[in-house]
Amino acid sequence: MIKSWKNDLDPEGNCSTVSEVYNGLLRRWTMPVIYALGLKGSLRFNELKRMMGNVSSTSLSERLAQLESLGIISKKIFAEVPVKVEYSLTPKGWELHAILHDLAGWMLKWKKGEVEVVTAR
Repeated sequence: MIKSWKNDLDPEGNCSTVSEVYNGLLRRWTMPVIYALGLKGSLRFNELKRMMGNVSSTSLSERLAQLESLGIISKKIFAEVPVKVEYSLTPKGWELHAILHDLAGWMLKWKKGEVEVVTAR
């Protein structure tokens, strides 16, 4: 039996609002950037790049700019020579990080098979 949910996010039922949000957040490297910043608090570009593994500088720059424009991360520029730039989560970003943390916990729980599945009869 499939449970139906009231659609408060997109009352017209065409999923366009939710799709727009998902498509923006599910771009490659978006979630790992948010998660990494949540683990460390604030990071410089190269520190973040090292944590991400094989992300290119161009892809990381694009993703950081996108997340900054969405208000999920903030960019702090220090007046030093050479210029120092740090990225960190905004309150909006911290809220999203908490959701990602819960999602990762859910995934690991099911991956490990620690959940007893009960079916309706």
